[in-house]
Amino acid sequence: MKNILIIGGGAMGSAFTFPCIDNNNRVTITEPYSKRFIKDLSSKYKYHSSLKVKLPKKVRFKNFSKNLLIGKFDLIVVALSLSGINFIGEELRRLKEKTPILVLTKGLKYDKKLNRIFTISDQLKKIYNLRNISVLKGPCLAKELARKKKTSVIIANQNIKAAKDIGRYISTKYYLIEYSKDVVGIEVSSAIKNIYSMIIGAGQNLNTSSNLFQKSMNEMKYFVKYFKGKEETILGLAGVGDLYVSAAGGRNSKMGSYLGRGYTFKSAKKKFMFKDTVEGEQLAREIAPFILKKMSKKNIPLMMNLLKAILKNKKLKIN
Repeated sequence: MKNILIIGGGAMGSAFTFPCIDNNNRVTITEPYSKRFIKDLSSKYKYHSSLKVKLPKKVRFKNFSKNLLIGKFDLIVVALSLSGINFIGEELRRLKEKTPILVLTKGLKYDKKLNRIFTISDQLKKIYNLRNISVLKGPCLAKELARKKKTSVIIANQNIKAAKDIGRYISTKYYLIEYSKDVVGIEVSSAIKNIYSMIIGAGQNLNTSSNLFQKSMNEMKYFVKYFKGKEETILGLAGVGDLYVSAAGGRNSKMGSYLGRGYTFKSAKKKFMFKDTVEGEQLAREIAPFILKKMSKKNIPLMMNLLKAILKNKKLKIN
């Protein structure tokens, strides 16, 4: 039995409690921001309003505090949104945290001063001086995991033993773990698939979407190689696997369908998805300054067209 702290009470952080509990761990979950999720997690029955399920009875909820972070945990799981990474990085740096960290959050961060893009693990290591960080990515829908549907994910760490140690804590018959040393490739793939699933969703028929899927894979290969990841990672769970799930359904693909029908991003957001977070749009705005200045436009025409559509609020071209 391991003592696991999950920071982030949203859909994925809460769904992650199921394999952790089923592997006989002691699990504590906390939520720093959302009043809605704090109410869910602190209630008697722990009914999660996003997942539409009750969380395991053995899951303990604790209010977020600095005192909570200094507890003796065997694993700290970060399941915050991308905007929460700076916050938790700063908190863990102050404590000089040495506990192994597992990051579920997907995304990339642009540093304007350094004019470079950081993966989340790089950000935590180089900016916040944290160590022993693994990342978990792959085609995992939180609602399916919470219902114990068979799910395959991948844990990446250059120290493969550290990744496998974590895998032993959390793997179950329905939660299957693969491993990789290609941390950069895994993180880049899992982030940019949100952008490309929007592009694939813009196809108005299966033939067009299939063509866009193939072209998206080529551009993703270019991205991963550009950031020194391994090209073969694109063919794994964090690449084509995650892209398939996102393109088959989800908010990014849904927004893409409206763009494909001729709506601008702002009009589609206002009319159809006013309350929804579109991760691909957030990532596009985050990394656009770097892409537009540094990367070869001829190698990523789909990405360039989507950036123009979002940044300039123009109709999307998917030639």
